[in-house]
Amino acid sequence: MNKSLITNLIALALLGAGYVSDNQLALYAGLFAFSGAITNWLAVHMLFEKVPGLYGSGIIPARFEEFKAAIKTLMMAQFFTKENIDRFLSKEMDGSQLLNLEPIIDKIDFEPTFDSLVEVIANSQFGGMLAMFGGTEALEPLKAPFVEKMQQAVVDISQSDAVKGALKDQLEQPAMLGEIETNIENIIDQRLNELTPQLVKTMVQDMIKAHLGWLVVWGGIFGGIIGLLSSFIA
Repeated sequence: MNKSLITNLIALALLGAGYVSDNQLALYAGLFAFSGAITNWLAVHMLFEKVPGLYGSGIIPARFEEFKAAIKTLMMAQFFTKENIDRFLSKEMDGSQLLNLEPIIDKIDFEPTFDSLVEVIANSQFGGMLAMFGGTEALEPLKAPFVEKMQQAVVDISQSDAVKGALKDQLEQPAMLGEIETNIENIIDQRLNELTPQLVKTMVQDMIKAHLGWLVVWGGIFGGIIGLLSSFIA
C-alpha cells in the first residue's frame, strides 16, 4: 500500500468535494491537507532524486562517497576495533575454543618427511645393513603408518598447552592485531568499492521509504486540521 499516494488522493478528493459543493470546511481541510502531504512527499522524494532548481535535492546519491566513508568509519570504529579483535581472539584461544588446526594439518603432505627419513638412514652407518635387507625399498611398507602417526603427533602437539600459549601470545601481539585490522579494513574497502550510487540509493530507499511515508500521512492529517481551524478564522 502506497501511503503517500493514498493520502494525496484523499486530500485532493476532499478539496474537490469542497470546491464543487462550495463547502468551506471541506475546501480548506482538503487544501491544507494536500499542501502538507505534497510538501512532505516532495521532501522524501528529494532525499533520493535530484529535482531541477531545488538546491539540496538528491542528497543521498550526491553524498555517495561520504555515505560509503561513514559506513566504513562505523564498522571500523564500532565493530572491528583492536580491542574487539583481541577479545574475539582471546575467547577463541581459551581452552576448547582454540582455533582448530586439525583440518589444516590433515591437508599437509607428510610423505616427503618419510622420504627424508629414509634418505638419512640410507646415508648413515645403517645404510650398509639396510642394503642387506633389500635397500630403501624394504622400508616402503612403513610409509603409510608413518604418515598417519606423524599427522596424529602434529595434531597432538598443536593441542598442547605450550602451543596454545605460544599461538595466543603471537596473535595478541600489537603488530599482529594491527595486521588483522588492516586486512579487515581492506576487505571492507573492496566491498564498498563494488557499490554504485544507484545501488546505494535503492538500498537506502527500500529501507526507509516505507517509514518516511508516514511523514506524508501526518502532513496531510495536520494540514487538514490546520485547514479546518483556518476556515473558522476566514
